[in-house]
Amino acid sequence: MKLIIAIIQDEYITKVIRTLMENKIRTTKLSSTGGFLKSGNTTLFIGVEDNKVDEVVELIRKECSSKKVKSGNDEITVGGANLFVMDIDKYMKI
Repeated sequence: MKLIIAIIQDEYITKVIRTLMENKIRTTKLSSTGGFLKSGNTTLFIGVEDNKVDEVVELIRKECSSKKVKSGNDEITVGGANLFVMDIDKYMKI
């Protein structure tokens, strides 16, 4: 089993959650704030079987995109989502 932690910009989150729900993928949603631009994000915790990771990543990729943003004198590329995929040793529902 894997845990996908997806940090997604708020402008994309509604479409991402809708797409995941349509594909019967459950998530836990937390509000978060980005450190560099101080912009609103949502962090999703998504537990999936190993064989579903690529499908979930692709569903998120289809709904998010990166863009260039000005921060002071700098122009940076901001991604629509940052994903972390981690192994889960044990899952319990209590």
